[in-house]
Order: sequence, then structure tokens, then C-alpha cells
Amino acid sequence: MSVLISEFIKFIALYIKSKDAVVFNGLIGLATVVGQTAYNILAFDCPCSPKKNYLYGLAAIGVPALAFFVIGVMLNRNTWDVVSECRTRKCQKLSVTAAFALLGSIVGRAVVAPITWSVISLLRGVAYVCAFSEFVDPSSLDNFTSNIPGPEIMARFPCKDVPDPFRNYSGEVERQLKYESQLLGWLLVGIISLSVFLLLCLKNCFSTLGYHQEAYWSQFRSSEQALFQRTAEVHAKYNAAENVKNFFGFVALENQEKELLAECKGIKSVIPRLEWNRVTGVYMYREIGDTPLYSRLNKWVMYTNEHGC
Repeated sequence: MSVLISEFIKFIALYIKSKDAVVFNGLIGLATVVGQTAYNILAFDCPCSPKKNYLYGLAAIGVPALAFFVIGVMLNRNTWDVVSECRTRKCQKLSVTAAFALLGSIVGRAVVAPITWSVISLLRGVAYVCAFSEFVDPSSLDNFTSNIPGPEIMARFPCKDVPDPFRNYSGEVERQLKYESQLLGWLLVGIISLSVFLLLCLKNCFSTLGYHQEAYWSQFRSSEQALFQRTAEVHAKYNAAENVKNFFGFVALENQEKELLAECKGIKSVIPRLEWNRVTGVYMYREIGDTPLYSRLNKWVMYTNEHGC
């Protein structure tokens, strides 16, 4: 059973990797919706106190969004390509165009979960009602009279312990605040949708590649990265097996591993750090003559073939 589960997880991982960014972003958005809904049902608890309501409500909307953004930036491979580029080449070959393209790629992927969280929070309106209930003007409610200061009594409206004389007003206050919250949510959806459309139009207008070559380049990078990671894993296992064998005089390998390592003919035992650095870092599409170079590894292969090294 454990083997079956392991293979199923691998299949799901490969399936996700094989799909484009739209599908992956959709999965991120769906997971965020589920998490946000679960949080509202299981964990959200408005303090119903002046000043605390405002801080708690805004934190419920903003802090998870910020955390998702930071995690998204950390998990983006382009982030570490930029770090490697600046560390090894001091960003000297990083043009303004490349910098903006990479920034757009990193931010574009990282903001999916934060925006989804914020939009769903606003559309549900629970956190917004908690945050802004204390700012509702009591004079805007018909026949509302109270000896308690406005913010103090209004801050209790999102909770169930509203004093009996004011319970009839709680529904009206909640409807007004949810109207504002959902209006902001839909405005945010509209603005972001329009912005994404315009950015995609600008990207395609200023791209030097045609649509089909752009798609080919994307597929090339995805395939190369998958093959590189898989081959690096086998290479690391091969060298580890050689070291263990030299230490113990033998190495305990499974049959599948023996067959895999037996096919590794002509394998390099050591890859110098300089070679690793040459295939690591930021890369933008370029051509030498009429020959397109789609990646740093592609460029490294051409350089190696030309110089016979």
C-alpha cells in the first residue's frame, strides 16, 4: 500500500510539473480558497472590543496574504537564479529588461495566493465586518439611542453578545459592512483581471518571439529542467554509491538501482564548480547568428562544442 501511495504522489507531482503556469496557479488558488474557508469556520474569532477589532480584522486579511507572498517568492526558482546571478557575476550582465521580466515572473506567481486570500476574505466579509464595525456611525441607524460610547457598543455588533435593545440593528450593520466589503472584493477582482490582460498584451507586443516559438521555449525549459533534476539525482546516487563501495568494499543496491547505474556509461565523476556556475543564474533568450539559445545549459553546450572542451 505504501508503494502504491508513493507512486501516486509521484504521478501527481509529475502531472503538475507537466502542466503550464495557468493550471498550477489555479491549483494554488483552489488550495488558498479551501484554507481561507477553513480558517473562517474553525479559527476566526472577533474580539468584539474597540481598537482590537480593527487590528484583528486587518491582520486576518493582510498577514496570511503577506506570508503567502513571501513563501511564493521563496519557492520560485527565478528568485534563486537572481541570487546566484548577483553572487557569481555581481549582476553585471543583468539588463534592465531582464530584471523587469524576472521581477514580473517572480511577483506574478507569488501574488496568486495572497490575492486569492484577500479577495475571498472581502467577499465573505467576516473579517471586514469585525474590523470596521466600531467605525459605523450610530446616528446613521434609525431610532438608535445608547448611553454607551458609539465605538464601544458598535464593536460588539459582530458578536452574539449584543445587548438585547440593539440586536435589531446588528443585521443592518452587518449588511452595510458586507456590502462595502464585497464591493471592494469585486473591484479588486476587476482591477487585477484588467491589469493581467494589459500586461500579457504588452508582453506579447514587445516579445521578439512569435507565439509558437514562445510556447516551444517554455516547453524546452520545462523539459530541460525536469531532465536535469532527474539526471542530477542519478549522478549524485552514482557518486554516493562509489564512495560507499570504496569505504565498505561493496554497496547494497536494489535491483532497479543496479540496472539504472549500469546504464551510466561515460558518466563524469566530478563536475567543477566553474561548470556549475556557468549553467546557473539568470538567462534570457538570445541568438548567435541564426542559432537560438534557449537556456544557459544550451549556451554551455554550444561553447563546449566550439572550443572542444
